[in-house]
Amino acid sequence: MADKMKSNTAYGSWQSPISARQVASAAPSIDNLCIDGDDLYWLEARPEERGRNAIVRHDATGQKTDVLPAPFSARSRVHEYGGAPYIVIAGVLYFCEQNDQRIYRIDTGVKGASPEAISPANHNLRFADFCYDTQHQRLICVAEQSSDELDEPRNFIAALSTNSPYEFSELHSGADFYAYPRLSPDGTQLSWISWQHPQMPWQGSELWLANFNDGGLLASPENIAGGRDEAIFQPQWSPAGELYFVSDRNEWWNIYRHENTEKSVAICPQKAEFATPLWTLGMSTYGFCRDGNLAACYTTEGLWRLGLIDEKTKQLTTIDLPFTQISALVSKENCVWFIGASPSQSGCLVELDTQSAQYKIIHQFTALPIAAENYAQPQAITFTTSGSSTNDNEQAHGFYYPPCNAAYSQNTDEKPPLLVLCHGGPTGATSTGFNLKIQFWTNRGFAVLDVNYRGSTGYGRPYRQALDGAWGIKDVDDVVAGAQHLIAQNLVDPERIMIRGGSAGGYTVLAALAFHDLFKAGASYYGIGDLETLARDTHKFESRYLDTLVGPYPAEQALYKQRSPINHIDKLNCPVIFFQGLDDKVVPPQQAEAMVESLEKKGLKVKYIPFSDEGHGFRQAGNTEKAMLEELKFYSEVFGFDLPAVSPSTSA
Repeated sequence: MADKMKSNTAYGSWQSPISARQVASAAPSIDNLCIDGDDLYWLEARPEERGRNAIVRHDATGQKTDVLPAPFSARSRVHEYGGAPYIVIAGVLYFCEQNDQRIYRIDTGVKGASPEAISPANHNLRFADFCYDTQHQRLICVAEQSSDELDEPRNFIAALSTNSPYEFSELHSGADFYAYPRLSPDGTQLSWISWQHPQMPWQGSELWLANFNDGGLLASPENIAGGRDEAIFQPQWSPAGELYFVSDRNEWWNIYRHENTEKSVAICPQKAEFATPLWTLGMSTYGFCRDGNLAACYTTEGLWRLGLIDEKTKQLTTIDLPFTQISALVSKENCVWFIGASPSQSGCLVELDTQSAQYKIIHQFTALPIAAENYAQPQAITFTTSGSSTNDNEQAHGFYYPPCNAAYSQNTDEKPPLLVLCHGGPTGATSTGFNLKIQFWTNRGFAVLDVNYRGSTGYGRPYRQALDGAWGIKDVDDVVAGAQHLIAQNLVDPERIMIRGGSAGGYTVLAALAFHDLFKAGASYYGIGDLETLARDTHKFESRYLDTLVGPYPAEQALYKQRSPINHIDKLNCPVIFFQGLDDKVVPPQQAEAMVESLEKKGLKVKYIPFSDEGHGFRQAGNTEKAMLEELKFYSEVFGFDLPAVSPSTSA
């Protein structure tokens, strides 16, 4: 009876049990698992603590303890995106502190201990991606140093002794970027990957191997794999002292074993991806088990799975698990730990026994007191995409979420509005893990399409490279084609099609609004309006990214102008809302401000929401809540639907 009475309630006006505050304060994200003896550690980003990154320990008894006292926060800014900001050795935690980027140490076994800085002060240094050299009692890590004398920061592999006087030294330099310094089990060799401008690590990188001399310095480094057309990921030593790595030399990111300078062997060739773009340092997709198998997570068609690889037979046995997103895998003996998620499960910490294939969740956050029938389930779709790109009738992929709310039936008098999502990167992929931000919209009566446009990962190197030279064209064609696919199936209202995205996804939003007339409103989160400004002003890691996506700058300046939405305001004719962190070093706020000023002069409905205490991506719960509410209100004003009444004690 309740459904029938409410069946004619307009889409977008549905009363939702999912508030913006709940979205903003949703389960803290966890990442960067670390094993020390019988203890497991992880990094926990907490929106309710102003985005602080805590470090949590799970000991052999199952007890969980915060080991990093507030207000300390473990976050590296190497390559700006950071990653792997800590390591624990024999109960001693070493971490890069967010505010000053120095390395600190704290004995986790001493109650009330305070972190002590051990890296040099006032040297403009950043650190990440640690390993420990037991023989020389030192940390080895990736370092980045900036100075007024340098045009851009300098990157190198560094060593820092963990005993006073904490001597600091360089082990290797000369490459533009470094990642994964890893010691052999006997401590005699170091492997790492590096890459040079204009390459990004997923385009072309090199695997290096060097011996240590008697003085603890590197001798005669050798390039043993990789190159300009081969991307290396996660070199890792087996307990037996063999070096493994992931390479896409045969179009798919597969796992290889290094045998000698001339030869590496694919241990289990598959048309699947055993890696993901190295946006943050320290990512891990495989580990070694005591029985000689490798445990590995991999993705096909946008879904992640976990399996065991038998090197003798080169067979992959997939384990039946209820997770479609798997990351941060680590292993010890016959136990594997990873972060798992699914359309109905937010990221949780999972322990798997590889012999019995039994798993248990050892850490998860309290679920919202909301019935499961309120959550929309993603439907994988593949659709033909064409338009202005040179190769018509190619295919793109995405996940469609229909409106879903247990208190309402589908309204037969109208079609729902559609919100199209553009993931960042653009070299990246959307996740099928439970996403309360998506449910916020579907539970209010919106349909959502989350697009893995050409250039996304998880579909092989050719699909990933399809965006080369075509950013702002093929990605835009794909989001348009995806929306048209749903319109053709009579699933959504063609007059209420919206598009939202952040960072590179924000650029796709603005380009779609400027170069197509399908979308009726848009939301850009720290998005790019001027490609020239981005090429000139962004940070080192991405400063040559556009060479591949667009073309070399300034040689291709005309192309940059042609594809920049800021230069085509005359073609942009719908309302847009902008969200921007004022401390953003990746996409500086001038990008959004220039777009807002131009659209205001044109007389379009435009709104600008800046956050003085945010960088690239919003980490604080209050800011995320405000952004969600402002975006919802903006759409209600544009399309004329009423927002449901909200009690004073809750937010929409």
